[in-house]
Amino acid sequence: MTQTQITDAVCHTYTAAGVQLILIEEIHRLNPRTTTGAQTADLLKDLTERLPATFVYTGINVTDTPLFSGTRGAQLAGRATLITCGPLPARHGTREPFREVITDIENALDLHHHKPGTLPRHAAYLHQRTAGRIGSLTRLIRQAAITAICDGTERITKTALDTIRLDHLAEQHARPTRNR
Repeated sequence: MTQTQITDAVCHTYTAAGVQLILIEEIHRLNPRTTTGAQTADLLKDLTERLPATFVYTGINVTDTPLFSGTRGAQLAGRATLITCGPLPARHGTREPFREVITDIENALDLHHHKPGTLPRHAAYLHQRTAGRIGSLTRLIRQAAITAICDGTERITKTALDTIRLDHLAEQHARPTRNR
């Protein structure tokens, strides 16, 4: 099939299925100044014009990339509204969204000796340690779970979390000091 035939088939299928939301991650990797990036930018432009759906592009520091510069970049920029998202807040009104995420992650753990509620009790520590970044949080808990499986404890404790080294961005923030 040609690119046009593939695009037609995708548009037909998405429209027939009633797709209303299309998420495209890692958009910061798209460089419309390269041949492949230009082709991709053109395809995205074509799809946004042909599909009755909302397109959500996610990326890191997109304004620092060539994504919205040049002719093709300007066409993408003209079809997008930039929403800057920071880290997940510990509190939002009466809700505690970071604690809620921690609870959901903990509920998905399958560790035999892990006591439910342990991780949400450490929400303040986890928020400080990860600077509220969900990616850093999930990596921290995943690595702690792997360690717990490997050492046979099958549970995650604050002490265990303290031993896990995080991604560079999270480690740039000051680690919390331990109370003595």
